[in-house]
Amino acid sequence: MNSRTTYESVRVAAGTDRDETLAVLRSAFAADPFVGWLFPDPATRDDLQTRFYLPLLSHPRAETTLLGTGEAAAIWLSLAPGQSPFGDIEDAGDTGDTEAAFGDNAARLAIAGEHLAERHPTGSAHHYLAVMGVVPGAQGTGLGSVLLRHGLARADAEGVGSYLEASTAGSRQLYLRHGFADLGEPVHLPDGPTLWPMWREPGTTR
Repeated sequence: MNSRTTYESVRVAAGTDRDETLAVLRSAFAADPFVGWLFPDPATRDDLQTRFYLPLLSHPRAETTLLGTGEAAAIWLSLAPGQSPFGDIEDAGDTGDTEAAFGDNAARLAIAGEHLAERHPTGSAHHYLAVMGVVPGAQGTGLGSVLLRHGLARADAEGVGSYLEASTAGSRQLYLRHGFADLGEPVHLPDGPTLWPMWREPGTTR
C-alpha cells in the first residue's frame, strides 16, 4: 500500500463526487460474480451498474466515503431498529420503474432482493455496508482495509453493530479479519453465486 494512502486519506463524498464514486464502483465490480449474475451482458453492465448504485448514493441515510487516491469507495447506510434498507433504496432512486430501468435483469434483482431481505437484521440499529469496492489495479494493497476501518470506527463510536453481504470468498476473509462473523448460513442464489451475510458487534477486533 502506498505510504500516502492512510486512514487520513479517507474523505466523506460530496454531491460533486458522484461521478468519481460511480466510476470506482463500476470498475471495482465489473468482474464480480454477483454483479455478473445480476447483469450478465458485459455490453450493458456499466450502464446497469450505474442505475443500481444511484439509489444507494441518494439514500437519505447514506454516507459515501472515498480514498483521496480515487481508487476505492464505500457506501454505508445508517439504519434504525426495524428499518429495512430495501424499500428506502427503491424509493430513493431516480431511475423510475425497476422493470423499465433494468429490463430482463429486473427479475434477478427481485430474486436477490427477496433472498437478502429475509436475512437482513432489523432488530437493532446498525450500519449496513451496502457496497465497498477497490479498482482492479489496486486490489490486494490494503485500500479496502483503510476504508473499512474508517466506517467501523464510526459504528464503534455510535455503539452500533455493522452488517454486510460478502460477494466473494476473498472479501469474506477480509471482513473476518476486521471482526465480522458469519450470520447464519450463506445465501445461495438460484443458478448464481453465493453471498455471505456477516455481522460485527461494535468494538470487535481479531
